[in-house]
Amino acid sequence: MLDWDHNAYYQGLLLRQLPRPCERVLDVGCGAGGFATRLARRGLSVDAVDCSERMIERARQRTPPSVNCVLGDVVTDDLSGRDYDAVVSVAALHHMPLEVVLPRLADALRPGGILAAVALPRRDLWHELPIELAATVGHRAFGAVFLAKRALGHPETYAKEPNHGDMPVVLDPPLTTREVRAVAAAVLPGARVKRLLFWRYLLVWRKPGDPGSRPG
Repeated sequence: MLDWDHNAYYQGLLLRQLPRPCERVLDVGCGAGGFATRLARRGLSVDAVDCSERMIERARQRTPPSVNCVLGDVVTDDLSGRDYDAVVSVAALHHMPLEVVLPRLADALRPGGILAAVALPRRDLWHELPIELAATVGHRAFGAVFLAKRALGHPETYAKEPNHGDMPVVLDPPLTTREVRAVAAAVLPGARVKRLLFWRYLLVWRKPGDPGSRPG
């Protein structure tokens, strides 16, 4: 009863990373289309990609017409020159080899565009024990608050969706936050990686260049 959706909780954080102006967005690992729908409600044109045929079918049923749902794999598909204002991802990067996928996502951005992703780190108790303990306590405390809000009919309480259990899950992500930071620094100089409270990290990178140089 006190469980809730950490991925949905951090969608707002990703929205705050979007550049201004922002018109075209690539949602990587879109799943059932929840975040893509939220982006579309902001008036954005969204390409939502996932390598799971089942997830893409659910996304197509859920998302508005301004979302283009694509069955594909960003690890192998050519993304160069796509000229997106932003590339975003919720809980997908830990399914992929970062050293391969990060340069590909960078190629998809226009100059000045933003890559912003939330993903799961491998547990690193030696370096992150305090935040792990705080997350355990905070998860239950927040869950109690959200449960109370749901009882009062509040719409934004991060309840898990009925199909949440169908999402692909990595029980043991391959990289710790520190290792993610090292990989990102090597392939995307200037990238910022921050450990978040509820078992996620945030990666943000701005592509060098003048936003006004975007091709017409």
